[in-house]
Amino acid sequence: MTTEPVPAPLPRFPRDFLWGVSTSAPQIEGAVEEDGRGRSVWDVFAAGGGRIKDGSDARVATGHYHRYREDVGLLRELGVGAYRFSVAWPRVVPDGDGAVNGAGLDFYDRLVDALLAAGVAPVPTLFHWDTPQALEERGGWLRRETAERFAAYADVVAGRLGDRVERWITLNEPAEVTLLGYGLGQHAPGRQLLFDALPAAHHQLLGHGLAVQALRARGATDIGIANSHGPTWTASASEADTAAAGLYDLLLNRLFAEPVLLGRYPDEELAALLPGPVAEDLKVIAEPVDWYGINYYQPTLVGAPGTEGAGEAAGTDFGGIRLPPELPFAPREIEGYPRTDFGWPVVPEALTELLVSFRERYGDRLPPVVITENGCSYEGIEDRERIAFLDGHLRALHAAMAAGVDVRGYFVWSLMDNFEWAEGYARRFGLVHVDYATLERTPKASYRWLQGVLREQARG
Repeated sequence: MTTEPVPAPLPRFPRDFLWGVSTSAPQIEGAVEEDGRGRSVWDVFAAGGGRIKDGSDARVATGHYHRYREDVGLLRELGVGAYRFSVAWPRVVPDGDGAVNGAGLDFYDRLVDALLAAGVAPVPTLFHWDTPQALEERGGWLRRETAERFAAYADVVAGRLGDRVERWITLNEPAEVTLLGYGLGQHAPGRQLLFDALPAAHHQLLGHGLAVQALRARGATDIGIANSHGPTWTASASEADTAAAGLYDLLLNRLFAEPVLLGRYPDEELAALLPGPVAEDLKVIAEPVDWYGINYYQPTLVGAPGTEGAGEAAGTDFGGIRLPPELPFAPREIEGYPRTDFGWPVVPEALTELLVSFRERYGDRLPPVVITENGCSYEGIEDRERIAFLDGHLRALHAAMAAGVDVRGYFVWSLMDNFEWAEGYARRFGLVHVDYATLERTPKASYRWLQGVLREQARG
């Protein structure tokens, strides 16, 4: 008889290190037509036919809106210190501006109270991709008005929850909304504007800065943003590949980090393409944050289009979404690493690389960092691959901290299996398995493993 090797204990993290898990409203809540909620861009996108790979939608999702107490119980049993969820903008302000839906705010009231009673700190994200459809029909994030409406909505939420919520997140992954939603049309709202999507980046960042101001005015003292980042690896030392990788890194990493951290865009020509009084807007965008959130999943290998390796095997970034050939860069397959069931390479050491590079690039302009998402898609309840993934990434995170990066917390994506955007229900990122026919929750082996990790860390 053989037994699986017992992994070495994880390194000791600081006693005040924040451990959490993450979800988002459009992926778990369901109840999209209940209690006055308005339509979101994802409701409309999923109803468009052929856009979600398994033909599904999020009308039910995991039923969290009605089963939140059960889910809070899972959080309590897991032993995390914090729960990152999102507030659905169309549930609170159905048309994006104007009338506030009291029933929507009441739901988040109940959720926050339940979390606090369970000893779990609520960490709401104010925008996790679910723009109210009424605003989208007026131009969405391509218009400056949406940033202003977002700040007004942030004020409404903080006015109701701010007496109990200490830590806030403004936006989740504006890069993906810009590139996949407005640039490539493969996420909601489904526009295909390529580089003409850049105003959506600027207006989301402006919305972030305006929301920081609104939260500060309500007394908030612990505010961050959740940006997606990953190392960009160059396919070769050739001039063409180096230039392509540099542009990709600028668009996916620097475009969204530097306005927040440095108060400037990384390229003057790029800044000239953006709308409005950019210099004045940057002063708002750079409103100081208390910490900087990073969502990390994988590095990206990039070369010039039309060169060796940039053919059919290329373009697998963003969960298998292929970039059109007219773009001036082409992601390549990363060989030599295990892959998740989503096909993403598992490269824990790239998390160390990313964090150290951020410290070197931004120096004292980089506030404390929180890993706001890190996770993987694997099938099965005995998900040993997910355990190995999390174990490896926590060790990589600790290595970055040992190298001098100030990291204050780590959130696993995700608490439970959920609606995975354009993939529908075909991908399972959860620590908790969800039977989509019955909505029954079953903790996976990774849930029990993390539960043990947190108990062990608490003993230190």
